[in-house]
Amino acid sequence: MRSRRSFLTALGGAALAPVVAVPRTKGALKIVSVEAVPVRLWSRSSQGRLPEFDGPYDPARWRYSGPYSQLASAIVVIVKTDQGITGFGFGAGGEAAVQIIHGHLRHLLVGSDPLNAELLWDQMYSSGLYYGRRGVFVMALSGVDNALWDIVGKYAETPVYRLIGGPTQEKVPGYITNSDPSVGLDLGFEHFKLGIRDGVLNGRAGMQRTEAILKEARSAIGPQRTLMIDCGCRWNDIGYSIEMAKRLEPLDLFFIEEPLSPDNILGYQRLVEEIDSTLIVSGEHEYTQYGYQMLLHHRGTEILQPDISWCGGLTALRKIAVMGAERGLPIIPHRGSSLYGMAIVLTANAPLAESFGTGDQATDLMLAMSSPYDGGHYFAKDEPGFGTEITEKMVHEHAGSSAL
Repeated sequence: MRSRRSFLTALGGAALAPVVAVPRTKGALKIVSVEAVPVRLWSRSSQGRLPEFDGPYDPARWRYSGPYSQLASAIVVIVKTDQGITGFGFGAGGEAAVQIIHGHLRHLLVGSDPLNAELLWDQMYSSGLYYGRRGVFVMALSGVDNALWDIVGKYAETPVYRLIGGPTQEKVPGYITNSDPSVGLDLGFEHFKLGIRDGVLNGRAGMQRTEAILKEARSAIGPQRTLMIDCGCRWNDIGYSIEMAKRLEPLDLFFIEEPLSPDNILGYQRLVEEIDSTLIVSGEHEYTQYGYQMLLHHRGTEILQPDISWCGGLTALRKIAVMGAERGLPIIPHRGSSLYGMAIVLTANAPLAESFGTGDQATDLMLAMSSPYDGGHYFAKDEPGFGTEITEKMVHEHAGSSAL
């Protein structure tokens, strides 16, 4: 069995460097408009479909996340300036986040200097303390912050990843998240993650189904490739999670992701302490550097997994990456091979980049914010800002209400 920690050390890069100062060679810059649009990233999606439940105790009722979470709630924020520079920011929260941006955050932005991205982040975050701090508010903030950083890079005519220290690696090994390992094998991936559909509510039968599915996956990819699982918080019981980790030990899992509720930080601490056969990872659904401060204080994860479109944008993500580096922990952002996530993947201690668009039934909008992929690796783009190919026309062509 290979050492997971040595694997991380071998692939890891250096910690983030300070932000490079942007010379104001083009004069003052001012925001003139802010627009947020809910968008569809997949060509086929159940987004917006009303749920059907089989009675009051159907396990699906515990897993129904509605229209305001995950990638189904993606938004794009469009920030325009008086010099014709437009920033496109990837965020989430659907129509709820759009209302927050149009009704609240926009009034802090119009007339402001977008190059003061960190100042504006602090003002927006602080202004939402009484009702925000986590969840949809921070998803909305993420989209705005990412749009501001896109403007900063375009103003400086420099990729964002160079502004925050420059790349520590020219290419990053990718891993694919897909229920069918054959998709990743055909695309040349060496690292695979499967979503787990059964959890504590499905009892022993669910345990057996999970075991059978993962045995088949391990057989399909062979013993040398990396296998990981995402529990989607479905295990949500410490004893159940410990038993499952023991049952799955022969499969040599690299990590088990989000077995418990994100709020159960002490539960994650216990899993990290008691499970030695694999790594326990969390943080995809944690918010801002303040949330991560508590997660890391309690040693509730062995890899950091923030999502740049949910955690507070690049401003928060940089701080999270530094906190992890100070503790010797790597960072593998959720959907890190998006061009937004790659800004951190390229500059921090990130051994892997999760697939985004690769192997998906992706729209041209999703592909416009995806990193180049070849031979199992993701590569940087040397374009200003985040380097996306997003246009206003494309955003509005893929606009879709997330409200039910």
